[in-house]
Amino acid sequence: MAHTATSSQRLPLPVVMSFASTALPIAAIGLVMAVYLPRFFAAQLGLSLAVVGGAFTIVRLLDMALDPMLGMAMDRTRSRLGRYRPWLILGAPIAMAACYMLFMAKPGITEAYLIGWLLVLYVGVSILTLAQAAWGASLATDYHDRSRVYGVIQAVGVIGAVLILLLPLALGPKAAGAGGVHAMGWFCIILLPLTVALCTFVTPERINPDTAKEKVTLADYWDLVRRPEMARLIFADLFMALGPGTTAALYLFFFHDARGYSTQQTGVLLVFFIAAGLLGSMFWGWLAQKIGKHRALMVSAVAYAATQSALMLIPPATMALAIPGMMSVGFVSSAFILIVRAMVADVADEVRLETGKERVGLLYALVTTTQKIGTAITVGVSFMVLDLVGYNAAEGAVNTPAAIHGLELCYVFAPVVFVFFGGAAFIGWKLDATRHAEVRRQLDERDALAAETGLLGVVSGVGLATDMPR
Repeated sequence: MAHTATSSQRLPLPVVMSFASTALPIAAIGLVMAVYLPRFFAAQLGLSLAVVGGAFTIVRLLDMALDPMLGMAMDRTRSRLGRYRPWLILGAPIAMAACYMLFMAKPGITEAYLIGWLLVLYVGVSILTLAQAAWGASLATDYHDRSRVYGVIQAVGVIGAVLILLLPLALGPKAAGAGGVHAMGWFCIILLPLTVALCTFVTPERINPDTAKEKVTLADYWDLVRRPEMARLIFADLFMALGPGTTAALYLFFFHDARGYSTQQTGVLLVFFIAAGLLGSMFWGWLAQKIGKHRALMVSAVAYAATQSALMLIPPATMALAIPGMMSVGFVSSAFILIVRAMVADVADEVRLETGKERVGLLYALVTTTQKIGTAITVGVSFMVLDLVGYNAAEGAVNTPAAIHGLELCYVFAPVVFVFFGGAAFIGWKLDATRHAEVRRQLDERDALAAETGLLGVVSGVGLATDMPR
């Protein structure tokens, strides 16, 4: 019989909200890294586009090897605090230190300085992102409730992104130049410890029992990569990251230089784009429960192609049309990360049933790595392409029509192709609600047997003594 998200299986909303709170600073940092920092380094600190793009690419390539090691380490962690909670606590101070050194940077920094502190920031964010994603998989075990939980995480992240976008608008003239980036830095530095404390003190953690106690090896990593379901998710996640990643890196250049919007107007448009993701995350989480996660992703890929392409039909400097246009793109693109993360949790259950091994951290490391590959490709390659077509990002620079046209093609049409490939990966997907219900039934029976024989793992929780419902 297929499982449904009954009231006994659904996690209490206060627990979900507390757990999701760390998405506030994580999303805020990610937005600034993708949209504001590249332009900040190029326009305010005097570094060339080639240097900035190269630095981001180098750091991403170095950082990609970190996630599998972090995933393996998390899966092997045993402590009185739990498996993932200690990692979340560790990631906060690392990210805070790097935020200060990058967001408060002064003119005259070198490429080595940029690469070094970007690497530290990515390490901290990687720990936070991976720990939260893996913890969520063990926190919510029902197929449909996972769509709900990851939808809430996405919605909370949208709120964090909107808040940090509104910050420079609220500061007005004080946000001019480097002032806005400095304010964003303090926002992230203050919010990180508050939300991590809320999450770790309120959220319980269930540690699934391992029936196999072997150490995690690189062979396990490659076995997971070769799994048909995981290979599809990795491929789809990469191409669905390439689409929005390209637009994020080029957003300010496209709307300011190619479409004639002022700096303030680009900020307003970005607020509407991000805010639309709040409604989108709730809608796509609901749709995934109705038609299945893989079908919802395919629908979102087609919708993204339509909404992204429509941006070129909007006349330059027309806010009345640009606002709904950007909202539609933000609404649609909010589906990608949300649903893929929920689907990885389903694959993790299947892996644990077949192998008896907990591989949640390693599985999430695979998709977070694809996000990093996508970002490295988009920032590095996009900036290099713009350099080749003669686009000049310096303040007050006058670009040729050919350079502007190259910018438009990179921003509008390249992402559509990427996302189409990502959506096509789910044609013929097998791990649907019915299959997952059977996987969970067998896991629950095996875990119950392990409990009877005294092998059940410990449930750790600070400030919440009761166990979570299975």
